[in-house]
Amino acid sequence: MARQVIYTFKGHTKTIAFSYDIHRDLYEAAAEAEGIDLKNFLAMEQQVALTSKKGAKAEKEFRKTEFARFGFSSIKFVREDDEV
Repeated sequence: MARQVIYTFKGHTKTIAFSYDIHRDLYEAAAEAEGIDLKNFLAMEQQVALTSKKGAKAEKEFRKTEFARFGFSSIKFVREDDEV
């Protein structure tokens, strides 16, 4: 069964197909679907990872904050029991 990602972007909920062969994670897949260039974001995320403790919440919080700034309010995998 193929994975799917459901996300809300600027008030509109959308579902897209997802594959680890194409994207590192569901955030990158959603950003690509909306045409958002993540080059600067990924560079800054790498800097946050290098300067924070391993296992710290800094990376996760940075990603959550930046994607909210891009316009995403929710990004998650579709679970089998969630499917329509």
